[in-house]
Amino acid sequence: MPFYQYKAVSPTGEVQEGVLEAATSQAAIARLQDLGLIPIRAEEAAVARAGPASESRPLFERRSISQDDIGIVTREMATLLKAGLPLDRSMEILINLAATPRVAELLAKIRNEVRGGASLSKALDAQQGMFSRFYVNMIRAGEAGGSLPGVLVRLAEFMERAKALKSTVTSALVYPAILFAVSIFSVVILLVAVVPRFKPIFEQSGKALPFVTQAVLVAGDLLRNYWYVLPIGLAGFLWFVSRKLKDPEARFAFDRSILRWPLVGDLVAKVEMARFARTLGTLLSNGVPLVGALGIVRETMGNGWLAEAVGNVGRELKEGRGLGRPMMETGRFPLLAVHMIQVGEETGRLDEMLLQVATTYDVEVEQAIRKLLAFLEPAMILLMAVIVAAIILSMLTAMLTIYDLPI
Repeated sequence: MPFYQYKAVSPTGEVQEGVLEAATSQAAIARLQDLGLIPIRAEEAAVARAGPASESRPLFERRSISQDDIGIVTREMATLLKAGLPLDRSMEILINLAATPRVAELLAKIRNEVRGGASLSKALDAQQGMFSRFYVNMIRAGEAGGSLPGVLVRLAEFMERAKALKSTVTSALVYPAILFAVSIFSVVILLVAVVPRFKPIFEQSGKALPFVTQAVLVAGDLLRNYWYVLPIGLAGFLWFVSRKLKDPEARFAFDRSILRWPLVGDLVAKVEMARFARTLGTLLSNGVPLVGALGIVRETMGNGWLAEAVGNVGRELKEGRGLGRPMMETGRFPLLAVHMIQVGEETGRLDEMLLQVATTYDVEVEQAIRKLLAFLEPAMILLMAVIVAAIILSMLTAMLTIYDLPI
């Protein structure tokens, strides 16, 4: 059986860590509970996450606090509060469990704010944007309703789903990115190392070369002699695009146009719909009013065109028109999602239906990614084959021309 490295808290609040043998992580957690401990973390010893001991390697220390760090802290805080430990003591334990000094410093600031009489939501809001408005409002709703541990659990689950969705998209794009890099490298090698070897032969023949062959030779010369222009030009283009997208009007136009792109637009719309539904459903299920929740959701949207639609829906909602009908009238949201939201309004289970919409569109996103990859991979292979074939045929055509052979 594998060994699991664990961290747990005793009923008196003392942090304990060690290694135990168990069949699964769940079995390790159950064994810790049988010993009267509150399990915080149980990971296989070979892959256990480094804790504060990583301070001995400052050169590799991360200088920023990631959303993964916040998600881990959220889950651990939920576990401690559900076990009945007070907030102040829980924060003290989390400081000792912090993965990096930066996380420990952040938690110490929050603890000091709480000890000074501030609520947890106010303490989080004072951390200069480290926690999103969505996160802070969820905590505030949990404090008002007396259900802070449950809210923290939902927040942790929300962040884990968001991370899983991001990881799915990122990992799906790794192979096409490698394929694209290999394709570019192959074409560069042909133009720089192979094509120039034919140039002396063509010059000695003294015959006019086909236009395609001349174009390939010129491209090879330019790439060999002025290769540095390519990365400079690419960097300049990326700088121009990033600068342009900082302009609100240009960004809004881009966000609107990307939704019309084949395959990509469908994927972006489904990702945004899943984010919208999960965020709004989570807020509503924790007691945040619908109007206020829509304002928070608008800030979490990544597409400006859809965010504008959410703002319009919020204004219609204040006039008593509900949520589903204004969403339908905008014409910017998937019809299936809007119909499900209308059913949720009619049955008085809007929060549950929104979470169901999010789950449905998480599956739709995975299917859209598979569909996009099913098109993208062969398209890239075909494009590379066409470019390589064009270069080879241009050389072959020139050889046949200089030796007066029929083409």
